[in-house]
Amino acid sequence: MKKFLLSIITLASLLIDSQAQDLSYSKELTKIAIGSCNRENAPQLLWGHINSHNPDLWIWLGDNIYGDTDDMAVMKKKYDLQKSNKEYQQLISNTHVLGIWDDHDFGRNDAGKEYEKRDESRDLMFEFLDVPKDSPAWKRKGGYQSYTFGEGDRKVKVILVDARYFRDEQLREGRSYVVNWEGDVLGEDQWKWLENELTDSDAAVHIIGNGIQFITDEHRFEKWANFPKARQRMLDLFAKTNPQNVLMLSGDRHISEVTSQYVPGYGMLYDFTSSGMTHSYESSTEYNSHRIGNLITSKSFGLINIDWSGYKPVVFLESRGTENEVLNGPIKIFE
Repeated sequence: MKKFLLSIITLASLLIDSQAQDLSYSKELTKIAIGSCNRENAPQLLWGHINSHNPDLWIWLGDNIYGDTDDMAVMKKKYDLQKSNKEYQQLISNTHVLGIWDDHDFGRNDAGKEYEKRDESRDLMFEFLDVPKDSPAWKRKGGYQSYTFGEGDRKVKVILVDARYFRDEQLREGRSYVVNWEGDVLGEDQWKWLENELTDSDAAVHIIGNGIQFITDEHRFEKWANFPKARQRMLDLFAKTNPQNVLMLSGDRHISEVTSQYVPGYGMLYDFTSSGMTHSYESSTEYNSHRIGNLITSKSFGLINIDWSGYKPVVFLESRGTENEVLNGPIKIFE
């Protein structure tokens, strides 16, 4: 009986830890840099420009390396190669770094919960990102995390959701993905955690990052719209919890763009896709009825600038290229 009670107590403790708030920092955020789709063995032309902006925070949005392997020794070597890049080391030494994976650093192209090595791969990702060992994220399955920065009415909550570890099967017809009407993306534990993170949140800005595009619904590739039940559940969650100023972030596509959508019961929602740090989809002419500004088909990184000078935050989004030139923006949101 004593062993049984101890087991129950241990299980309850683990469940509490898995739903615990993740880490908080008093540092105020005014400039955030983002990017994705980064081959560790390819020329990396953007880090010097990223460093020149002195961002307060860098967020990886997936395909942070191109692992594509079941061999975790191979995966680790690729992470080590990326981490040895001198300009990336400069970023790490001066900037807070967060991140979430997409498919290639998950381990297999376009994979979901069927990938057998996802637990081992998750740990390598957390080690690469230097996720603090005292973070509750280590005690959960999957790679989802949350962080708050700043204090008072200048607080930003960064939530990184995992669209790989728990995701159901992708359905395909030929070379195109089609709708999985009943499929899920996040899994019940992550949904419960996310609702807990958004309920009664006092952050002035909420940034929700993951690997795949959320708003865009017209192309044939991976996207939340391939799982409409899960996508609607997210929209309903925003309406239910009403977090202030939600900006979603995504990668994956080898293009960069900003999209927007009005959500009934909530308001305007934005998705900033920043993708193609070492290679991009240069021939793309993709139509997107939700797009604000330009379609960026060249290598790029993203910048998020937050102006706290008024009575409420104003956010500016821009994409920059290999000459540090502005390719899109600045686009003002949350006016």
